[in-house]
Amino acid sequence: MKQFISAICLVVPDYDQAIDFYVNCLGFTLVEDTQMSPTKRWVTVAPPGSKETKLLLAKADGSDQAASIGTQAGGRVFLFLNTDDFQRDFVKMEQAGVIFLESPRHEAYGSVVVFQDPFGNKWDLIEPKPQ
Repeated sequence: MKQFISAICLVVPDYDQAIDFYVNCLGFTLVEDTQMSPTKRWVTVAPPGSKETKLLLAKADGSDQAASIGTQAGGRVFLFLNTDDFQRDFVKMEQAGVIFLESPRHEAYGSVVVFQDPFGNKWDLIEPKPQ
């Protein structure tokens, strides 16, 4: 038996703004953008090389969902982006205007830095140490 998480829902205020950030600033691939209704789209993005898990960019529908934008993890780091080249990706993201909340640091598990998307979600960019 094989199972995997195919998508993680990320509530955003606007589809196009979210696509712009994830595709143009982080270098993700736009996997799907399908119109479901006049107000709803099915939008998924994924980091380069990702084979199974995608982000579902879901436009907030109503005040309760809008209130959760950027706070889905209660202020903690919400998502973890592993890389095979920390320095390359850090520089690329910095040049693209990504907001970093700290300086890069080197921990026992690898190189890491916390960044924030335009909606307030905190991410870790991590290059794990080789095992």
